[in-house]
Amino acid sequence: MASFKASLAPSSRISNVKSVSFPISGKSFTTLRMQPARFRISCAAKPETVTKVCEIVKKQLALPDDSAVTGESKFAALGADSLDTVEIVMGLEEEFGISVEEDSAQSIATVQDAADLIENLIEKKGA
Repeated sequence: MASFKASLAPSSRISNVKSVSFPISGKSFTTLRMQPARFRISCAAKPETVTKVCEIVKKQLALPDDSAVTGESKFAALGADSLDTVEIVMGLEEEFGISVEEDSAQSIATVQDAADLIENLIEKKGA
């Protein structure tokens, strides 16, 4: 198995890289085309926020108490349709005393997404 070492000069700009090729042991390989990437920066919400969101989701979806709902749980996988998601967001707004913009609400797919958004809104509200 061949190994390779990639290095960048200190002044290199990597934000506009479209393709990369790696010569290994003097042999050239096909250029790898890079797809534009989306980077998501998020801070993990406090565990108590995630727990509270899980409880609200269970209540809004009328899930049994023993249902496994975690930060990674997707609303769709829990059986939520678009109306359920709107009701969940309304429940979160009421519980946490926040207001969620429609654009932000549409980006919520998981319990963790909701908890992160809540903490972000609470932080902005307090500032």
